[in-house]
Amino acid sequence: MQIAMISLGCAKNQVDSELMQGLLCKRGDTLVNEHTQADVVIVNTCSFITAAKEESIEAILHAARLKQGRCKALVVTGCLSQRYAAEFMGEIPEIDALVGTGSFPSIGAIIDRAVRGERVAAVGEVYTYEDEIERNPTETHSVYVKVAEGCDNICSYCVIPLVRGKYRSRRMESIVREVLSLAHKGAREINLIAQDTTHYGCDLYGESRLPELLAQLSQISEVAWLRVLYCYPDGFTPELIGAISSLPRVCKYIDLPLQHINQRVLADMNRRGIPAEIRRLLMELRAQIEDVTIRTTFIVGFPGETEAEFLELRNFVAEGWFDHVGVFKYPREEGTPAEIMPDQVSKKVKELRYHELMALQQKVSQRRNQRFVGQTVNVLVEEPWPKGLGIKGRARKDAPLVDGAVYVRGHQCKQRSTDSRAYRGSLRIRFTGGVCR
Repeated sequence: MQIAMISLGCAKNQVDSELMQGLLCKRGDTLVNEHTQADVVIVNTCSFITAAKEESIEAILHAARLKQGRCKALVVTGCLSQRYAAEFMGEIPEIDALVGTGSFPSIGAIIDRAVRGERVAAVGEVYTYEDEIERNPTETHSVYVKVAEGCDNICSYCVIPLVRGKYRSRRMESIVREVLSLAHKGAREINLIAQDTTHYGCDLYGESRLPELLAQLSQISEVAWLRVLYCYPDGFTPELIGAISSLPRVCKYIDLPLQHINQRVLADMNRRGIPAEIRRLLMELRAQIEDVTIRTTFIVGFPGETEAEFLELRNFVAEGWFDHVGVFKYPREEGTPAEIMPDQVSKKVKELRYHELMALQQKVSQRRNQRFVGQTVNVLVEEPWPKGLGIKGRARKDAPLVDGAVYVRGHQCKQRSTDSRAYRGSLRIRFTGGVCR
């Protein structure tokens, strides 16, 4: 069969989509980009925040219209299926199969049942994949690799434990085998992800094994960059800081989701750590990791956040710790403790605080970026610049999708940028003061 997939949500969801595609390719199905040419359309959904749920539902309704043409079955997978299986089966009759986050290894058999006319709801226990499933990566040069599934942190605003279950680390040897396989297929950047990467191994080995994992992966010569995403502040150990500082292939890049700096707000969010400890960690990271890049995320408008508490957050950002910052307007998610907290902040106030914080960080980021002027920087080239003006890539300080980009101009770039295959994944492009070499 010809199968099209619409993948929504975070990088962890993208990995699930690639695993399903790998399973389908292995059994002989063909993946197509043109949805109207598909016998089966799969929508892999996200339910992290309200906007993600709305996007997922819109995608499902759009895909349902394809059943007026060639499409024989509409299959909905992912977090939204896991959380709202009964509602979807009752309210959207065009859905032929629902597949939860723990049931996607059976995607082929479920599709076969749906195509035969059976309506299927497969929402089982949560699942942690190992390397026996061969993925079909969306990109070959830069790839996400899950080191764990689920979460134990139980933040008061978050639904992840409801749809992904408790934290479950993958076996280290399985991760190493997967990265080796991806490297042999052309991966030059490996982005390690989990809901909390610093917790990796605690459930399996009784202690964090992230430093050891980084050391093992650093021995894979084809991988040029290893990037660790989503490191919780209380999970940093001297061994982890040492690994990031000393291993040449590990990007000096820290993704540290803090969410706030005010102690009361952090407590209501059920986030661990206190402001003094957070500042102490930031000072330690800056002191011990040369030229480190630090990224974080904040939530504005959390229930009860006062003007004084927001000002404390604003002043913290103004201190200039962060190269990159992402800001979320608190989403009121059903089924979470924060949903029923008193003193919900108005949409207007959230919007104002969001723009104020982002405008402030823009100035901080510009100031931080000035230190690269005149330097020679390795660039992972990803695609031609539109209209043949040059090539586009990323430096080590920029994670895929969420941070900045590097645009390289030059006569040779203009001549060659029409052929993206000649550049994609290359690490040989350097620039000094904007001049391509």
